[in-house]
Amino acid sequence: MKEINGNFNKIINMQVKVVYKGKNDLPKYAHKGDAGMDLMADFSHPETIMSHGGEWDEMRKCFILFSGGRAAIPTGLYTEIPKGYEVQVRPRSGLAIKQGITVLNAPGTIDAKK
Repeated sequence: MKEINGNFNKIINMQVKVVYKGKNDLPKYAHKGDAGMDLMADFSHPETIMSHGGEWDEMRKCFILFSGGRAAIPTGLYTEIPKGYEVQVRPRSGLAIKQGITVLNAPGTIDAKK
């Protein structure tokens, strides 16, 4: 067993540029004390949905995901992530258990672009 030495009480302050082009509410905490924010799907540009096993329903203005299908759903949120850091996307436990909707490679990691 290895011992790890170091100061882990370091506070890092950084600025991250965030641009929101979505049509829904901005990401927000649903409840006081939540660790993560709720992020809404943005279907204002359905042509940006990448899917294997789903389709856009123009009449109902919704995306239909078939059983066993998967899709990358746009959010309208863009960030400049500093090198060496990441943004994580995690499934909501309620959606996962009740509707079977989850993040395919949970947690989904969004890295800084090189």
